[in-house]
Amino acid sequence: MRIPCPLCGPRDRREFFYYGSEDYLNRPVGDDPAAWDAYLHLRDNPAGETRDLWYHEMGCASWLLVTRNTVTHAVLDARLVAAGGEGGASGGDILAKMKSGGAA
Repeated sequence: MRIPCPLCGPRDRREFFYYGSEDYLNRPVGDDPAAWDAYLHLRDNPAGETRDLWYHEMGCASWLLVTRNTVTHAVLDARLVAAGGEGGASGGDILAKMKSGGAA
């Protein structure tokens, strides 16, 4: 699988670290246990289009929001999270959460 990094161009997926679903961009606010339970433990497992977080660790060190199809393995889009991609968080927000020990 090749991921089209917006800064480096198409690169082999082995240059990237897969972090997980874009759900990690939508961290709950407050102490609602149900919201935290859903955030930490409940994930969809779609057959088809999905959006995930990838870190280009062997390239430009950018966080990407990658849209791909889990059935065909086609990569449909890749955007920089720091550029204000969907999800409402910036790359700086994600890095800050990861450094603080949050789930990002």
